[in-house]
Amino acid sequence: MKVAVTGGAGFVGSNLVEFLLAQGHQVSCLDNLITGNARNLENIIGDENFKFIEYDVTKYIDIPDDIDYVLHFASPASPADFARFPIQILKAGGVGTLNALGLAKAKGAKFLLASSSEVYGDALINPQKEDYWGNVNPIGPRGVYDEAKRFAEALTMAYHRQHNIDTRIARIFNTYGPRMRKDDGRVIPNFITQALNNEPLTVFGDGSQTRSFCYISDLIQAIYRLMLSEATEPVNLGNPHEIAIRELAEKIIGIAGSRSKIVYKPLPQDDPKTRRPDITRAGSLLGWQPEVALEEGLRITVGWFKRNK
Repeated sequence: MKVAVTGGAGFVGSNLVEFLLAQGHQVSCLDNLITGNARNLENIIGDENFKFIEYDVTKYIDIPDDIDYVLHFASPASPADFARFPIQILKAGGVGTLNALGLAKAKGAKFLLASSSEVYGDALINPQKEDYWGNVNPIGPRGVYDEAKRFAEALTMAYHRQHNIDTRIARIFNTYGPRMRKDDGRVIPNFITQALNNEPLTVFGDGSQTRSFCYISDLIQAIYRLMLSEATEPVNLGNPHEIAIRELAEKIIGIAGSRSKIVYKPLPQDDPKTRRPDITRAGSLLGWQPEVALEEGLRITVGWFKRNK
């Protein structure tokens, strides 16, 4: 198949592109490299089935080749980016999604949106199911990303209903693994970088807030199955195993063999107290569940960060 991946030089995007090539597909990767990194594509640059196009998807997209699938992953996505690139995030979720859907429409291609668990905001239920509408502050510091993804979902469904585009919506929960940015602002790269430098690990609040973390290879398998499925409704993709942030910090200190201590700082505004997916729908529709245990995934990720300090 011929697949276009926006945001294909990012953490998730580059792992997805590499996987698709390994399955024998032809891949066109579009990325403006605002947060993506060309080094993430070093292993595949010479592949005859791979084409990299440095491009801003908030501009009209025209690819001369036939396209079977458009996978829209373009957007700054980390908490650090919310303050640095708020307008770009909103444009990627709005205009970028519109242009990616337009490409799918023009090519008669299927479309998959990389949405996010952020659509649930500071959830009032735990775990979060796909029929939960969320608890989002639209004008808070996280609102630019939350609302960009919510709008992107609405736009995707509008194209599905109005133009009969065959669409998929992946609600991606916290994912980690090699190729994460050190300045990502997300908790696992923050903790690993601090631990490897024997610096204090910064825990916000009292550390009792919980997250669930899915290893990148598990997520890529889920995305691929969703892409090939007939599921047009949103599907949660993540690992339902829940861990307190304080416990995560202690675990990373141990795996890294670090002398770091934990320091506590005030909880940022609108920071979710819980974030855990109900993956019943993914199990029933895709026959998928995560396989990589947190400790195993963290060891691999810590090793990658050590080699790439």
